[in-house]
Amino acid sequence: MNHFGWLAIFRLGLVQSALGAIVVLTTSTLNRVMVVELALPALLPGILVGLHYAVQISRPRMGHGSDVGGRSTPWIIGGMAVLGLGGLLGAIATAWMATHPVAGIATAVIAFVMVGLGVGASGTSLLVLLAKRVAAQQRAGAATTVWMMMILGFAVTAGIAGKLLDPYSPERLIMVSGAVSALALVLTVLALFRLEGHRELPTASPAKAGSADNRVLGFREALAHVWAEPAARHFTVFVFVSMLAYSAQDLILEPFAGSVFGFTPGESTQLSGVQHGGVLLGMLLVAFSGSRLARRWNVLQLSLRSWTIGGCLASGLALAGLVVAGLIGPAWPLKANVFLLGVTNGAFSIAAIGSMMRLATEGEAGREGVRMGLWGAAQALAFGIGGLVGTAASDLSRMLIGSTGAAYAAVFALEALMFCVAALLASRIGAQRPAISSVAGNSMPVPGVREPLQRGMT
Repeated sequence: MNHFGWLAIFRLGLVQSALGAIVVLTTSTLNRVMVVELALPALLPGILVGLHYAVQISRPRMGHGSDVGGRSTPWIIGGMAVLGLGGLLGAIATAWMATHPVAGIATAVIAFVMVGLGVGASGTSLLVLLAKRVAAQQRAGAATTVWMMMILGFAVTAGIAGKLLDPYSPERLIMVSGAVSALALVLTVLALFRLEGHRELPTASPAKAGSADNRVLGFREALAHVWAEPAARHFTVFVFVSMLAYSAQDLILEPFAGSVFGFTPGESTQLSGVQHGGVLLGMLLVAFSGSRLARRWNVLQLSLRSWTIGGCLASGLALAGLVVAGLIGPAWPLKANVFLLGVTNGAFSIAAIGSMMRLATEGEAGREGVRMGLWGAAQALAFGIGGLVGTAASDLSRMLIGSTGAAYAAVFALEALMFCVAALLASRIGAQRPAISSVAGNSMPVPGVREPLQRGMT
């Protein structure tokens, strides 16, 4: 199997950008229209976005489909088609809510289910393709490239679509959404054209030839086999805990800045930009650590596992700073603290994605899609629960403590503790070194073994 070069990785990044373009319109723009233009309760888009996360528990089944079929491309394109149709239907449903609220909401439920299924199918299969075809020394750089291009898709779509939607009308909303979905699907098809190559059916290792295991397993049996792998099971728990900590602060950071530090809406939005700038820097640090320049200078040469553990601990430390900020108020350098939080979050997330790509190929061959789907489902559930947990915990803390700053500090402390637990979980992944065979029966690296980034990156 030939490894992808940087051009192929860039083409997959274009697919991720297309995915991000549809998602940002669905989860952000439609959210705003429902709440502002239609004066509907903010709970409605919250439930719909939560629904799109909930249906992504189907990711393992979709990953199994790409395993059995031997190719990821049909699942990526098919998922993007479902995602695009879901995005367009969501815009139609939102416009319909203005005149027929019940019918519009019912249609929106269907639309957001389609969005969740589309994201699950295309996103999981894209990661599987990356995991299988990206060389070890390119993993961190590949993950950074693909995720930065997704962020670029968010930004470009939000900027252009925002201008095209003014002055707002339901017809404009439907036209813009339809155009974005169509362009995203076309871009996906062109980017994937003749990229993956021939079909590769899953096979057992030669050691198992002729045995009862030399067959393609059904989904439930394949999932049970993957769950029986200690590294895959432990990494699933790690993903859930770390992403729960990562997402729980997302919805409360700006309200915290406004309530405790007196930031205006504009200033709190700028604070979010400071955090995203830090995330970008953290991603680039992990990617740079595996570059030739870093090897020449002999700096930042840490394993993906070390970056993951260190990123979690550093994220916990940055959140501990926010605990202090909640207790002492405006005297604390909030912007610097939030930037540091972004850097640590970015480093941890890219390292975790790199580890995910490595671990997906280190179990028994032919089940990469199930592993990636399992971890994707854990992440989606964590993100769906994280926002609810963060906001609910802040409300409960204010009721029990009385002081707004102390209430937020209590929530940030809880999140810091979750990151510390995540670091502990990451340190234990692959602590035992089982014998794992590839399709060819050759010994492969085991999760948790320190692998210098100059030899293995996401």
